[in-house]
Amino acid sequence: MSIARTGDGSVTNRAYRILKLAPTSFFADYGCHVRIYEEAKALGRLGSDVVICTYPAGRDPEGVRIVRSVGLPGGREIRVGSSGHKLYLDALLSVRGTRAGLRYRPDVVHAHLHEGALIGAAVSRVSGCPLVFDFQGSLTAEMIDHNFLSPTSRVFRPLRWLERTINHLADAIITSSRNAADLLVREFGCSPSRIFPVLDGVDTTVFRPFWELSEQERHLVRSALGVPPGRKVVVYLGLLAEYQGSSHLLYAAEKVLARRADVHFLLMGYPGEARYRALAQQLGISSSVTFTGRVAYERAPRFLAAGDIAVAPKMSATEANGKLLNYMAVGLPTVAFDSPISRDVLGEAGVFAPVGDADRLAQKLLDILDDDVDAAARGRALRQRVEEHFSWDAAARQILDVYRIVIK
Repeated sequence: MSIARTGDGSVTNRAYRILKLAPTSFFADYGCHVRIYEEAKALGRLGSDVVICTYPAGRDPEGVRIVRSVGLPGGREIRVGSSGHKLYLDALLSVRGTRAGLRYRPDVVHAHLHEGALIGAAVSRVSGCPLVFDFQGSLTAEMIDHNFLSPTSRVFRPLRWLERTINHLADAIITSSRNAADLLVREFGCSPSRIFPVLDGVDTTVFRPFWELSEQERHLVRSALGVPPGRKVVVYLGLLAEYQGSSHLLYAAEKVLARRADVHFLLMGYPGEARYRALAQQLGISSSVTFTGRVAYERAPRFLAAGDIAVAPKMSATEANGKLLNYMAVGLPTVAFDSPISRDVLGEAGVFAPVGDADRLAQKLLDILDDDVDAAARGRALRQRVEEHFSWDAAARQILDVYRIVIK
């Protein structure tokens, strides 16, 4: 519950009414969806009332209140990233968000993604409350990452202008990394006084260390996932896409498996499963790589506990990398491509390879595979780090501090 001071200086409790705008098919078990979900739950635990306004598609996880925009015939199940479908979905969400703002009368509109901030600017005016923008990466950079936009395209400059305009609409901006905060100041001219880094978190009571499972339990999980017995398991959980480094990961896997036949790669995620399964077959490593497809967020802790090492070859320079925190909470030594975001999260216990270098990624994985003592020490250090620095309740308290600044 938020804390406010009365005129005589005494402390009183106040619960905020928060309208979250999520222009995505919430909930879809990855990335920004996890941040939206966990923020809402943590804010609720601290006494605030949260409503998430989102697209018509998606599933309803427990513990949060959701209102959805109407869908068009045949369009309810569209999965969207950067997509032309977003034009009409955002228009419908704008209508639903405005109605929700008028009925719910929030104390603050908390908008996710740039489309949410653009919609939220109108909703906040109608509702007479401030707008907080939860910035999780550059709009144009994400569109380039998803191959939806080229930097040489004629529409790049107008979109870059639109992104800059949106970045200046909110009363405050929350970023999921310090690197993103620096980006907003450096490339978009945002005032540092309006920017508040609030790093992603993880529920360490749900994502438990793998060593708390017996070897029999881990064997059962591995068997259920199709992992042959007697293997060391490298796990990945997230989207399968080029900007996530999925091809680089498979090229690295080829090199690791050429040196060690006792290793198995467990790649959990979507939507590019068919594409990367074909690449694994082309590389001749399909018998040592298991693709699970989409994994429900609720099952992620147990599936990750089947691993010995985690890998995160994300290529994007602006987006957060929340999967690292899940790996850390499970106590997995983690190899990632080197980026400011990865170093912010993993700290000195992380293992880093140059971005885009499959050879070095393979060598770093082999280094960990070849040294059980170092692997165990890194895993325990990462678990300790996540316990000390990355809880969702701590993140929610920081968000409440931002609300207190902007709510008059």
